[in-house]
Amino acid sequence: MAIAIMTSGGDSAGMNPAIKKFVKIVLERGEVPYLIYDGLEGLIDDNIHEATHETVAGIVHLGGTIIRSSRSKRFFEYDYRKQAFDNLQRRGIDKLMVLGGDGSFKALDIFYKDFGVSFIGVPATIDNDIHGTDYCLGVDTALNVIRTAIDGIRDTAASFKRGFVMEIMGRDCGYLTLMSAMTNGAEVMIIPEIKYDLESIKARLKNEIKNGRRYAVALVAEGVKVAQELTEWMQKEVGMESRLTVLGHVQRGGNPTVYDRRMAFEFVAFGMEKLLNDAQCHHVVVYKDADFDFVTIDFINSGKYEISPELIELTRHLSR
Repeated sequence: MAIAIMTSGGDSAGMNPAIKKFVKIVLERGEVPYLIYDGLEGLIDDNIHEATHETVAGIVHLGGTIIRSSRSKRFFEYDYRKQAFDNLQRRGIDKLMVLGGDGSFKALDIFYKDFGVSFIGVPATIDNDIHGTDYCLGVDTALNVIRTAIDGIRDTAASFKRGFVMEIMGRDCGYLTLMSAMTNGAEVMIIPEIKYDLESIKARLKNEIKNGRRYAVALVAEGVKVAQELTEWMQKEVGMESRLTVLGHVQRGGNPTVYDRRMAFEFVAFGMEKLLNDAQCHHVVVYKDADFDFVTIDFINSGKYEISPELIELTRHLSR
């Protein structure tokens, strides 16, 4: 049996530990592991290579993905999917593991329906926005990268009596922003999930300044698209000289934390057990209520990820 792994969509810390665990499990089972380089594009272009222990030696501590990633419009055309299938057929590969988000899972589900290639999806995106799972690979590392940045910003904010607005990644999901605001002592938080009140925030900040506040850190989720406006607002309305910092793609990099390494190993081990033993596998591994499970692509697509109400209530005051 030959089995391949690929990373698709945005990269996230934890992908390399997952790749290493995949190769180890496949070799221990006496099967042949393959690495698909450059994601769906590499699958189409036949950038597929057999892996050994040496191939994945010394990668656990590396961020990103050694097999690289991509997004592919071509894959949604049947002729290119057929080309990808033929590439797998020549090597006897009939099972795939994909690390990515819901777009990657949809692509592999179409591939399964076309050609019957079994697959297991592992949620890997720092946005943590996949319906059905409480956790995705890369989130903990991203939160620690953001923490380091906030610590640095707070030092200079305090030194100059300034306000700093920081735009945090997450597409339309405010999870990273909320967790960062809660655990790093932000004074203001703007996310899509909570209705914010600038007049109330202004009154609160002005009162705090009157009582000795010298600086303020405001975290804004990129999906709200108000970071620049909020920076100007803090300067004009609150009366605090302010600067904007957009963290951008630095949030996707960095050495995987211990937690992300552990979760990578567990996601892969749990998923591989089903992939190796189920001839008709087309599921995604999820981590829900502190336990691993499998769900279908239809379930993933049936709803939108929602931050827990408990976390929303713990941080709502930062938006007022």
